[in-house]
Amino acid sequence: QVQLVESGGGLVQAGGSLRLSCAASGSIFSIDAVGWHRQAPGNQRGLVAAITSSGNTNYADSVKGRFTISRDNAKNTVFLQMNSLKPEDTAVYYCNAVIHGPFGISNSWGQGTQVTVSS
Repeated sequence: QVQLVESGGGLVQAGGSLRLSCAASGSIFSIDAVGWHRQAPGNQRGLVAAITSSGNTNYADSVKGRFTISRDNAKNTVFLQMNSLKPEDTAVYYCNAVIHGPFGISNSWGQGTQVTVSS
């Protein structure tokens, strides 16, 4: 069974940095596209950054130039480097991945990690 676990969240002051990790475990052949999403209280969940199997990346306009998504295929891990953090970045961050395994293709979500940015 495939499991996604996010880590690296925490409390940071505005202007600081955090690096989030999303690690996949289980019976995995390969991981296709991966996205980071976030949801703040009272708001809808939105896409922050995504990376394809070919390495192409996309970012929301609000984080472009500040966040960087990357992946380590050997470790089945995706990262989100967040720099110059702002209070409006405060949210629960979730990773979502398309995973190829022995039972076919699945679309998995992690449980989320809290990021809080203080003024």
